[in-house]
This record gives sequence, C-alpha cells and structure tokens, in this order.
Amino acid sequence: MPVRSLAAVAALIGATLAVPAPAAAQPAAAISWGPCALAEIATVPPEERFRFSCTTYVVPLDYDHPDRGSITLALMRRSANDQAHRIGSLFLNPGGPGVSGYRLPTIPTRFLQQRVADRFDLIGFDPRGVARSTPLRCFLTEEDADAVFARLELLIPLTPQEERQTLDALRDYWGFCDRFAGPLLDEMSTKNVALDLDRLRAAVGDVTLNYVGLSYGTMIGATYVNLFPDRSRAIVLDANIDPDLRTHDGLEYMRQRAGGFELAVDAFLRRCAAAGTACAFSAGDPRAKYDELRAHLRGVGPITLPDGTVVTFETFVDAIVGAGVFQAAALAPMARALQELYDVLHPPAPVDTRAVRTLLGKPDVRPHLAQDTPYTGTDVNPAVSCTDEPYRIRPNQISPLADRWERQLPTFGRLYAWANPAGCVYAPLGHRDVYSGPWHRRTPNPVLLFGNFYDPATPFAFSERLAGELGNSRLVGVDAFGHTILGRSTCTGDIASTYLLELRLPGPGTVCQPDVQPF
Repeated sequence: MPVRSLAAVAALIGATLAVPAPAAAQPAAAISWGPCALAEIATVPPEERFRFSCTTYVVPLDYDHPDRGSITLALMRRSANDQAHRIGSLFLNPGGPGVSGYRLPTIPTRFLQQRVADRFDLIGFDPRGVARSTPLRCFLTEEDADAVFARLELLIPLTPQEERQTLDALRDYWGFCDRFAGPLLDEMSTKNVALDLDRLRAAVGDVTLNYVGLSYGTMIGATYVNLFPDRSRAIVLDANIDPDLRTHDGLEYMRQRAGGFELAVDAFLRRCAAAGTACAFSAGDPRAKYDELRAHLRGVGPITLPDGTVVTFETFVDAIVGAGVFQAAALAPMARALQELYDVLHPPAPVDTRAVRTLLGKPDVRPHLAQDTPYTGTDVNPAVSCTDEPYRIRPNQISPLADRWERQLPTFGRLYAWANPAGCVYAPLGHRDVYSGPWHRRTPNPVLLFGNFYDPATPFAFSERLAGELGNSRLVGVDAFGHTILGRSTCTGDIASTYLLELRLPGPGTVCQPDVQPF
C-alpha cells in the first residue's frame, strides 16, 4: 500500500514453505547499551531518565545467506523499577507495518500497568526498515516522492481515467523502489522480523521471550511462537491478524478487513439508535440516514457545507476510517458530524458544522522544499504487506474487483480493493521468504489474545481464528469498539499484567468491558 494515506488505512499480509525445524540458538553478541539522545527521552521526567538506555544492534540482512551483509536495529530500554525482582525483558511492538516502536518505553502506562514496568525491562525497537533502524526508502529525493504521491492522492478511484492514473502511478512507485530501495526490499517479510526478534531476545540475555504486540505486531508474535515455540514465555497479542489467511490469500484477507469496517459501522449505528438522545444521530433511523448519505455522495455528488467545505464520497469514507479505528471516545463526535452532514442535505442546515470539519481533518500542507531534498520517508508498509500477502491478480482485474467488492461492501469495499490488491500489483518482489504455517506449534504457556467484538481493522473473527490456529492459546473477548484494547480496559490490563508476571490466565470464555462506553 504505497500511498502514505493508504498505508494508514490498511494499516492499517505467499508461497507455502516447509516448516523449519527450530534452529539451534544462534550465538548472539550481548547488546551494549549507551545513553539515549536527550530529544528521545525529553518527555520523561528528569528524575526517571537514568532508567533509559539506547543502542543499535547488527543483524543479518538475509538469514539464509548471512554473507549478503547486515543491517542495524534501533532499540530503547527502560530498566525495571524493582531490579531485585526483575523477571526479564519485555519487547513491545505497536503494529504497522512500518510504525516505530522505539519510544514505547517512554509511555509504559499508556497500555501496561505500573506493576509490569516494576518487574520488566521494557524494550522498544524499530523493526527492520523503520525509522532509526536501517531504513527502507524507495526515493532519493522528496521531490521525486511528492511527484509520485501527488498522483496517488485518490484513495478511491471512481472513473476509468482515475483508475488508469492510479495504476500508472503505482507502476512508477514500484519502479523507484526497484531502483533505489536496495537489497533490503526483498528481505522485509514478517518471518525476517521474527528472526530479528529472536536475535534481540538472545542479545539481552533472555532464555525465553516476553512480548506484547498490537495489530500487525500480532502477526510478528504468531510467527515467532511457531518458529520458536520453546523460546516463548509470555506472549500477549491484542487486535489479532489471521496469519493463515493473510499469508495464503491476500485478496480474501483484505475483503474481510473491509467487511470488518462494515460490521463496526453497523454496530455503531445500532448502538446509536439504542442510545436515544445521547447519540446525536439517533433521531429517525440511523441506518437509513447513513445509507442515504453514502448513496448521495457516491451516486449524486459531493455535499457542500455552509463554509464552502466540500465533502466527497472519498473524504467521507476516509474520515470514517480515520475516526475509526472507532475508539469509543470518537463515536459520539462522529455521530454529531453525521447528523450535521445529514442536516445540510435536508435544510434548514445548521450554522455550525464544526463536527463535520473536525471529522474530515485538516489538509496536508507540505512546506516548500529546497531542490534535491533527501527523502526521509519510509516504504516499509507496502514492502512488508506485498511480501507477506499473495495477490494473484493482474492490473486489468483491479477495476472489476473493486466493482464487485463495492456491491458486497458498499462503504469500504472499493477503498480496500484499491489498497493492497492494487498497491501490490506491480511490486517487484520475486524473492518471498515468507513463513505461512503451520500455526499450531505448542508453546509452554498459552499465548494470551485480546480481541474487541467491534474492531473494524482486525475483526473479532480474526482473533477467534487465531485462537483456533495456535497450538496453545487463551482468547479474551472484549465488548468494545475500536482497534486494540490494552490501556482502555482495566479488566484487560489486570489480565495481561497477571499473565506477564505470574503466568496465570482467566477461564475460557472470559469477556471484558472497556472503561469508556461510546454513549
């Protein structure tokens, strides 16, 4: 998904391989920690900064051919408060692909309880290709990148001309990647990230891995526990990917992700109707009103707000995805915005449409760049996704695919067809060293899974499937909206902390509630 905004949407992955026997533990040089740059820990209270250390660590570019060279990974550590009772290191990954996890130790209580930080060294890292690690970049200059991305601003091409423009720009994007990304482009599979993680585990001196992974981080975790089941102690996965589907059928994986957004919207509209006046969009039939807005924007044309702001079908869908990850706190404002938009369509319109403009967000205004400004972006998301997810589709099949998905999934189907399926169609990735199962290798302790019932980006069905695919797991369902739950539910926080510290789990069928309800 090469477009910067598309990477956020889908973010928003293979040939079947023989199951590798667990490799003998690789001798790993110990990590040598040093001081962190002050800018990286500036938000940490001064009296706490002594706990932080940072470094880079060298790993092979290609584990099958170590002589091909090496790359570096950037890490930050926050030392446990109670060193006398320290359990080990806890590696953290926020998802992506392509999201930096380096500074996660500076915000430990954002999604972990304090008692976890008391007993573990918390380690954040930038996976291969990301940010402070050896970066994966498809362009030499910002000017070249902007010229291509400007032609990829359309998230949802609607006309044949827009579709041709988007496909042409995608072909040019991958042409730049082929020319400038270097050998790292072919070594971006989740399997390689899991191999990196095992090197880091050994380098910090831990015999077994403790890990918390969110969203795409669950793919890393699921891959790790099947490559190295005996090296896994406590693995917590939140907002789960279905790794079997992702690595065997990219098209169906993306279609089901679009379906997850449709299900979440439907649940939001039903919850809104039940909430009555507490939900601003509840008057009348919220489902019918929402469908009318979508149908008007798609079939009739844009809606213009009193201040001149133009709402198109594309900006409408993009805004809902953005609110969408659908955290509970975002649903009431989204309901106000939908009602304001509906009122504009059915005068008299409200004078105040601030909620709509907030939902739409602000335009991306880029500063003027001097000529030949070095490119500092990242192209990890498409490299990982297009490596892991097999898309057996040709460019001339994208348009009919989008039409078909839109009939099935009227708000999000076309968007997701033009995300990874189109985004990967020209990817020059002939070397796909992907781990695609089996996924049932048994770990000494169950893998702890959390899944929200109304997660739009990783539907709860994915968590249920992963629980069935893994050889040893325990799934905790959460009656919540939104993507990921740790940090937003005392119930899940208590369960995760007890598991990480004591390896104790709740009974099968446990369901948690979020701390905040949408209405």
